[in-house]
Amino acid sequence: MNKNSWRGRENHVRRHRRQTYNPRPYQIHNHWSHTERYEQEELQNLQNPGTSETEYPSTSSGMCQNSSVPELPGFYYDPEKNRYFRLLPGHNNCNPLTKESIQHRELECQRLKLLEEEEKHMKKTSRSGLNSSVILRKRQLGLFSSLSYCRLIHELKVNCMQRRKIEIESPDSSVSGSNNFKLIAADAASERIFTVNDVDHGGCKYGIVNLSGLGKDSLTVEMHDNLYFTNRKVNSVCWASLSHPDSHVLLCLMGVAETLGCASLLPASLFSNSNTGDQPGMLCSFKISTAWSCAWCLNPQADNCFSTGLSRRVLVTNAMTGHRQTFGTSSDVLAQQFAIQTPVLYNGCRSGEVFSIDIRQRNHKGQGWKAIRFFHDSAITSVNLLKTEQYLMAADMAGQIKLWDLRKLRCVKEYRGHHNEHAVLPLHVNEEEGLLTAVGQDCYTRIWSLQDAHLLRTIPSPYPSSKDSIPSVVFSSQLGGTRGVPGLLMAVRQDLYYFSYKTDDPYCLYTKDMDHSTVLSD
Repeated sequence: MNKNSWRGRENHVRRHRRQTYNPRPYQIHNHWSHTERYEQEELQNLQNPGTSETEYPSTSSGMCQNSSVPELPGFYYDPEKNRYFRLLPGHNNCNPLTKESIQHRELECQRLKLLEEEEKHMKKTSRSGLNSSVILRKRQLGLFSSLSYCRLIHELKVNCMQRRKIEIESPDSSVSGSNNFKLIAADAASERIFTVNDVDHGGCKYGIVNLSGLGKDSLTVEMHDNLYFTNRKVNSVCWASLSHPDSHVLLCLMGVAETLGCASLLPASLFSNSNTGDQPGMLCSFKISTAWSCAWCLNPQADNCFSTGLSRRVLVTNAMTGHRQTFGTSSDVLAQQFAIQTPVLYNGCRSGEVFSIDIRQRNHKGQGWKAIRFFHDSAITSVNLLKTEQYLMAADMAGQIKLWDLRKLRCVKEYRGHHNEHAVLPLHVNEEEGLLTAVGQDCYTRIWSLQDAHLLRTIPSPYPSSKDSIPSVVFSSQLGGTRGVPGLLMAVRQDLYYFSYKTDDPYCLYTKDMDHSTVLSD
């Protein structure tokens, strides 16, 4: 073998070694970064809003999956530094480079980006070419019905909502402290919201916010606090109409240690009287096993009755007489709602089962009293009966939101994009506006078109995502009463925000005497 051949083989071995082992981090110069890929996907989603289920990077996208950059087991590719880094297992502070920290950083960057776009009023329409001029022209040509026309106008308004912080005034200065909002619930007229706040030293306290001060020129509301707090977790809240509409508030409290849970019916006037000696006490309160949900019945045939969803049973109680009916179930009841036209109670269970109970029937052994019954693949977190009482909206812990036709017992629509894994999160249905609103476990508020299930807008939280910072929202066309202002209320941590749903659009010819039964069939 000559000298040149020997040197050629040596150079080949050296090159092979450099390819198989390199102590320095890998570098790739010609790549399509994760950010660029997302921007391209976001552009496609806006042009085709019905073809995508997500609108921000998934938690696995940071691991170089579905990318032109090869994925190396045990390594993470940073597109900003154009290099790979070794991933180490664990969650301790000495090892910050874990999958969880990378995912959290990516989601936080995306949240800040969306907040910046909102502050700059970079509004995006959910449908290509959607604007008020085109909608009005097609309406004048007879291409849109009144319902379709107003539904599209509402979509435009949703995309134009702007976030503004609300100042909270209270006779008690301690109310507006650092106590975090846990949940808010509006009464039927949207004149007041009942609030549950986490207290710094543990437990919860309650309050009622009067929305009459939420005017176009003023963003101030008045909050009245109660005189005591509880060290128990509040699982569920609903308004109750006992002496008059929304005269009381029904709460389900979780047990602590060996102490049983309880259901309490509080008069709303408890939060408005300035003279503490004149304040009424609880109307009724009884100890029960863990109560997951509650609902008040407005049907005259079951007057003054309410339901509590317990572990493996449903308890229907008459608030005036104390008479109770018990219905055994095979799972915990996490969500409930009464029908209005008939005294029928709809229930959603941890097992994924949704069933109805006609409370006029006497309970008996077995489960033959279940009138309607169908299943989701995961635990049910919310049930919402539409006004015609022919459709039921149900959400579960897998993030699925489905609209069920109760006559045929089949799913007719799915609303995609909601994120949930283990939290009990409510849905908010506004049939007059044709909108569905839900807050995900990722702290994003999403609004869909009720009619065709298009995702209209995704609103980031003003605070970083965490399990203790999931916003609670209320959407209404009459915040503050009949002469109120439309919009979205968001309570997160200690702050209350108002998203203005403007009504000064000259093209909007919305009428309130529409037939709401055609919202889903138009």
